[in-house]
Amino acid sequence: MEIEDKLTKPYDPKATEERIYKLWEDSGYFNPDNLPERHKEPFSVMLPPPNVTGVLHLGHALEDSLQDAIVRYKRMRGYKTLWIPGTDHAAIATQSKVEKILEKEGVKRNDIGREEFLKRVEKFAHESHDTIVSQIRRVGASLDWSREAFTLDEERGKAVKEAFARMQKAGLIYRARKVINWDPKGQTTISDDEVVYEERIAKLYTFKYSADFPIRISTTRPETKVGDTAVAVHPDDNRYKAFVGKEFECEFAGVEIHVRIVADISVDPAFGTGALGVTPAHSLIDSEIAERHHLLDPQVIDEHARMTELAGPILAGKKVVEARELVVNWLKEKGLLEKEEEIKQNIATAERTGGIIEPLPKTQWFVSVNTPIAERGNKTLKELMREPVANGEIKILPEHEEKKYYNWIGNLRDWCISRQIWYGHRIPGLETDTLDTWFSSALWSFSTLGWPEKTKDLETYHPNSFINPGYEILFFWLARMIMMSQFLLGEVPFKTAYLHGILRDKQGRKFSKSLGNGVDPIEIIDKSGADALRMSLIVGIAPGMDSNFDEQKVLAYKKFANKIWNVARYVLANSEPNPEVRPRVGPEVEPLIQEFDALVDEITKEMDEYKFYIVAEKVYHYVWHTLADKIIEESKGKPEYGPTLRYLLENSLKLLHPFMPFVTEEIWGIMGYHEQKRLLIIEPWPTNSQV
Repeated sequence: MEIEDKLTKPYDPKATEERIYKLWEDSGYFNPDNLPERHKEPFSVMLPPPNVTGVLHLGHALEDSLQDAIVRYKRMRGYKTLWIPGTDHAAIATQSKVEKILEKEGVKRNDIGREEFLKRVEKFAHESHDTIVSQIRRVGASLDWSREAFTLDEERGKAVKEAFARMQKAGLIYRARKVINWDPKGQTTISDDEVVYEERIAKLYTFKYSADFPIRISTTRPETKVGDTAVAVHPDDNRYKAFVGKEFECEFAGVEIHVRIVADISVDPAFGTGALGVTPAHSLIDSEIAERHHLLDPQVIDEHARMTELAGPILAGKKVVEARELVVNWLKEKGLLEKEEEIKQNIATAERTGGIIEPLPKTQWFVSVNTPIAERGNKTLKELMREPVANGEIKILPEHEEKKYYNWIGNLRDWCISRQIWYGHRIPGLETDTLDTWFSSALWSFSTLGWPEKTKDLETYHPNSFINPGYEILFFWLARMIMMSQFLLGEVPFKTAYLHGILRDKQGRKFSKSLGNGVDPIEIIDKSGADALRMSLIVGIAPGMDSNFDEQKVLAYKKFANKIWNVARYVLANSEPNPEVRPRVGPEVEPLIQEFDALVDEITKEMDEYKFYIVAEKVYHYVWHTLADKIIEESKGKPEYGPTLRYLLENSLKLLHPFMPFVTEEIWGIMGYHEQKRLLIIEPWPTNSQV
C-alpha cells in the first residue's frame, strides 16, 4: 500500500490510539530494563498515586500529561527512564464513599461488622483501580506497569511496619492524651492539614461569667465556656495586670467553674476585649496555654458533638448548636450579655466528610517533630525537612512555593497518625485504630522500589529525579516524603518537585459535584483524541499556575493533530527516505535547517529546565506556521526541497512526541520505521546537526 493511502484524511485518533498504546506496551520499552544499551543514566519518576475513590478527573489528566512529557523526553535523550504507577487506598475518603453507598441501602458499617465492611471497601477499591488504570492508559501515559504498586498492598504493608518500628525505637512515635481535630461526622481524628476552613457568618458574644467577675470576654462558642478554667491576658496589657494570678469561683449556666487569670504572650490584646476565656479541652491553642499554666481540662463536649455530664444539668445531652442558644438565653436572663454582633469566621471542617471539627482531648498516636534524632546528628524531623530545600538538594518549582513550605514547617505541630476507621494499615500491636493514609504514602518514593529490602531498583532509582503533584498537596505529601526519606534513608526522596496548578472550569470555578461542572477526560478523548487534550492542558500553563479548562482549546489542538497529518501527507508524497543525519542541500534551503537546529538547541535547554509549557507552544508554532504555512508553500514545484522537508518532518515528529505521542508514533510507523523495529518512543532526541 502506498504511504499516501495509509495517511487517509482526516486523522482518526479513535482508530489509532488503542492500537499504538498496545504497540508500546508490547515493545516492553515502558520498562527501563528493556531499553537499548545507550540508555544508561537513570531518571526516575513516581506517579502521585490517585485515590481509589471512583474515576479520574481532568486534574489527573493534566498531571499525567505533564509527567509523560518529561518521561518520554528523557527516554528519547537516552536516560534509563523509570516511571512507576500506583494507586492510593485513601483510607478516610474511600471508607466514606462506601459508607454513603451503604446508607442508600439502609445499612451502616456497624450493622455488618468490620470484616464484611472491609470486603465491601476492597471490592469498591478494586473496581475503582481498574477504571483508573484504564483511564491513565487512555491519556497515553508510558508507565512501567510491571512495577505497579498500591499503598495498601503486602509490600507497602512491610514498609509501613518497618517505618513505624524504626520511628518508635528512635523516640519519634509516642502515644498520649492531647487535644486533636475530631470529626464527629466521620467519627475519627484528622490531621491539621486535613482541616478545610470555610468562611461563614457567625455571632460574636461579649459577656462576663458572673456579675462580680472583673473581666469581659468574647467568643463565638459560649457553650464551651462551661469548660473554662482560666482567662488569659497578654503580660503587657495594663488593663488586666492587677488581676493576673487571682482566682474566681463562678456559677455559669448551671455549672460551678473555677477561673484563674493568667498572663500569656500568645494572647492578642487587640482582638475582642483582649481577654481569652481558656477552654483547655476544646481548643488546640487553649490546650497549649493550659499546659504552660498547669490548668485542668474538663471535657464538656463528646465525640458526637453533644454536651457531656460535666456541662451541667442545663446543657448535658444537648447538641452543640442547641446548647449555644441555651447559654445565650441564660446570659440574657442574668444581664451578663453585653454585646452580640455578626462577624465573618473561618469554620474548621473535615476535608472528606464536611463535618464541623470539634477539638477534643483523646489518647492517640503521634509523630514528634521536635525530638533530636541521634542517628541523624541530633537533628529533629523539622530540621530534616527544612535543610534539603534550603541547601538546594531539592528544587521546588515554582520558587514561591518554598516560602510556603518554610512557613508550614515553622508552624508544624506533632503529627497525629492514628485514625478511628476500619480501612487502612492497622497500627502495629493490639491497636484497633488505623494509620493516617499519608503515613504510607509518605514512603512512596522508596517503598515502590522495594524498601526496606536493599534492592537493585532502590540503589539505581532513589532519590527520584522528578515529581509532579499539584501544589495543594505540598504539605500533605511532599513534606512528609521528605520527612520519611530523610529519617529512614538519610537522603532526599526526589531532586525536583514541579508543582502544577489547579484546573478549573472556563469560568474559573473549581470542578465540583455541587456545581455540576465536572468534565470527564475520557469523553473529551473520545471526541478529540488524547493528543489534543494533552496539548490543551500543557501549552502556556506555567508551574503552580491555575488554569481554566475550555473545550474550544482542545478542539483547536484536534485541528493541529490533523494539520500534522496533512503535513506528513504532503512531505511523504514529495520526498524519498533520507538516511543522512543532515541532508546535502543547496544554499536555498540551508537557512531552513540552520533555523531548525537553533530551535532544537533552544527547546532542549528549556525541556531540561522543565519549561514544558513554553516548548509545547514553540513546537506548535513551528510546525503550523513555519513548516506548514511557510516552508511547504515555498517548496511547491521545487523538488530540491524534498530531503529538507523529510528531515524537518522526521525531527519535528520527535520534538512533538512527548506532547502528542499517538499521532507522531502513527506517522512514524507509516514512514516505514516500525517495519525496521524502530519505534519513535525510543528514537534519539534531535540534536543540532552541525555539532
